[in-house]
Amino acid sequence: MELIFNSLNITTAKGRPSYHDLTSDLSELIRKSGVVNGVLTATTPHTTCSFFFEEEMHDLDSNGDDFLQLDFNATLDRIAPIQATHNQFKSPGPEHIKFGLSLADPNYPAEKWVMYNTDAHIRASMFGQHSLQVIVKEGKALMGALGRVYFADWDTLRERQRDVNVVVMGVV
Repeated sequence: MELIFNSLNITTAKGRPSYHDLTSDLSELIRKSGVVNGVLTATTPHTTCSFFFEEEMHDLDSNGDDFLQLDFNATLDRIAPIQATHNQFKSPGPEHIKFGLSLADPNYPAEKWVMYNTDAHIRASMFGQHSLQVIVKEGKALMGALGRVYFADWDTLRERQRDVNVVVMGVV
């Protein structure tokens, strides 16, 4: 039994939800691991991000987002519209803003606007997958002919660097 740890770093977009097809990256990590039969687990520590497993769509817009992702955006805009003002949602409250302003972390600038991403937290929680597992059989991820693994960052406030932690476990 082998455990192989890896990570992916993803640059996300500003001004719109950011989608990233991880299927090829994950398949390559499986290949490099040498695991023949086992499981791949991917996680993210970012609370405004999520994974989803979906059919590959072939129609793309000018940003490279497929039409199903655009449908996600349109649906989610009705449920949790992009936060445009500080009082659009109850969150963040004054205590959370005070906490955020006290952080000495370059990933979290001491600016109130950085915390106005309640919509992204709602969207990530609705998708509900901060981790994803895929079975590995005979050295391949069992995802079907059209299955793709996507990573979404719902936080539209700024371009970010996001981490995906991956472990491949199994028999070599």
